[in-house]
Amino acid sequence: MCAITGFCRPNSKKFIDFAKWRKVLNSMNEALRHRGPNTNGTFLQFDCGLAHSRLSIVDLKGGSQPMKFEQSGSQFVIIYNGEVYNSKELKLDLQKKGVKFKTNSDTEIVLMGHVIYGPQFVEKINGIFAYAIWNEKTKTISLFRDRFGVKPLFFTVFNETLVFSSEIKALFKFPGVRPKIDRRGLCEIFGLGPARTPGCGVFKNVFEVKPGHFLQFSDRGLVQKPYWQLKSKEHVDSFNNTIEKTRFLVKDSILRQTVSDVSLCTFLSGGVDSSIVTAICAKEFEKQGKKLQTFSFDFAGNEKFFKSNSFQPSQDRPWVEKMVKFLQLDHTFLECSNENLIDNLFKVVDATDLPCMVDIEASLLHFCSKVAETNKVALTGECADEIFGGYPWFYKQEMFDAKTFPWSMNLEQRKVLLKTSLVNALQLDDYVQNAYDKAIKQVPKLKGENATEARRRELAYLNLTWFMQTLLNRMDRTSMFCGLEARVPFADHRLIEYVFNVPWEFKNYDGVVKGLLRHSAKPFLPHEVLFRAKSPYPKTYNPGFEQGLKNLISEKMSNCNSPIRNFVSKAKLKEFLKTSSKNYDRPWFGQLMAGPQMLAYMLQIDYWIEKFKIEVEF
Repeated sequence: MCAITGFCRPNSKKFIDFAKWRKVLNSMNEALRHRGPNTNGTFLQFDCGLAHSRLSIVDLKGGSQPMKFEQSGSQFVIIYNGEVYNSKELKLDLQKKGVKFKTNSDTEIVLMGHVIYGPQFVEKINGIFAYAIWNEKTKTISLFRDRFGVKPLFFTVFNETLVFSSEIKALFKFPGVRPKIDRRGLCEIFGLGPARTPGCGVFKNVFEVKPGHFLQFSDRGLVQKPYWQLKSKEHVDSFNNTIEKTRFLVKDSILRQTVSDVSLCTFLSGGVDSSIVTAICAKEFEKQGKKLQTFSFDFAGNEKFFKSNSFQPSQDRPWVEKMVKFLQLDHTFLECSNENLIDNLFKVVDATDLPCMVDIEASLLHFCSKVAETNKVALTGECADEIFGGYPWFYKQEMFDAKTFPWSMNLEQRKVLLKTSLVNALQLDDYVQNAYDKAIKQVPKLKGENATEARRRELAYLNLTWFMQTLLNRMDRTSMFCGLEARVPFADHRLIEYVFNVPWEFKNYDGVVKGLLRHSAKPFLPHEVLFRAKSPYPKTYNPGFEQGLKNLISEKMSNCNSPIRNFVSKAKLKEFLKTSSKNYDRPWFGQLMAGPQMLAYMLQIDYWIEKFKIEVEF
């Protein structure tokens, strides 16, 4: 796993001063060094510069980048971030077409596939990736991103130059590109955040290559096109056949993602999703005479402060212990203290370049840093809830019927601290409603589907294209900041394409949440783990965390130089701080982000604006 960055102004002499522009390339690359601490490289011509930092996972010696291939006197040059999970099949196909490979790396497969098949080769890849290919002959640079946006890729166009990078921070190392935010960006932060509109980079004139899209830039301009889209079609398999096919796809995607030339582990919460991944990996390791290393996460003192609720009915540790005993795992229990959590609230903004899921991402960053001490690759159970309908908005009527994003239903909870003048000027309600309406129009319809099932299809689509993107971004940025590659086998496009069209009566078989997944995993897990009630990522129940946030926000509001004073009302904050988080019972985002998380989010926004020295144009 790696980082890519670069710039291109085709058919120009823009970068003729090689000493100057190589220094720029190196600066952009250095900003991403955490993603690829092992090796780095650059490529520079008069009209194109590419840079790469590498975290070596497969073919440790042979996968150096940028990688080049010369044809008829001109070069194809690639920089690549990702993993190809069907590399054996693709390599065999290319060898049949006469390709002689010099390495065992995925990068060379993608490069030669592009040479042989052109841009449409991306459609053949099963994997997670973001890559750029410079075609010297046609003076065209092409950017590609995987189907669900597991790997990030941002860009801007400045003075007729395309500037791109795995992370936003590197864009601002290019001369003249400055961090600014306008009304749209503020609406994204305050109205939709930590989710984002697909393709939006929040900063003014910063965009991301959309999942399942490729971008081409030449002297004729910029074009972005989809190479893959979700499609609706009638599901014809019986329930038993659906179970068998789901089981095959789940197992196959997990096994494909165990390929690594470095140490590999799994995240294990004791829930059905991570337990399935762990069980299949453990059996594969057992065949090789090895014991799988696993990690679970919790907060220090949670056994003292935890109280069962509808979102988190039970703690994870007893269930982890059951799995450790069942599979004879080499397991480590990791904990995050209040001090770790508050410190990482700001470090995680360094990782993500944007305000994010506050304590969830801050703790995940801490945990990933610990896992990275002994491993370079981790498999996770991320995405199963989005695919198999694990969230309450699939079956709770009020959430099901809401004509807005169900994970963020009530905007009033988002406005509770904001200045009334700001809320009125931004017109948050209109912005969010327009974003939702546009998203709904993109849902692929199925002819003859009744209204209830059509609504479930809408929710499934929104989950995959919006909510899941937020969680995938969270996973990538917190892990890669620590030099750890987190893999998400449930995000295999073959599995998602199939399950997207499975009817709800199968997904929720016998009225059990994710019934299809549970029945398909019967050969892998004990019954009690298989049918454990869903419990999301853990949160801290220590009252000291909320008190620490209250102290910090009070300090910020008393400092006349704090950026957050431009957005937060002193009177509203004073009233808010009197209210216990116990009375703030409706999350404003997802299932866990409520009162304390609102304070943390505002603190992140303050830090973010100050860190980037953002110019607010509003």
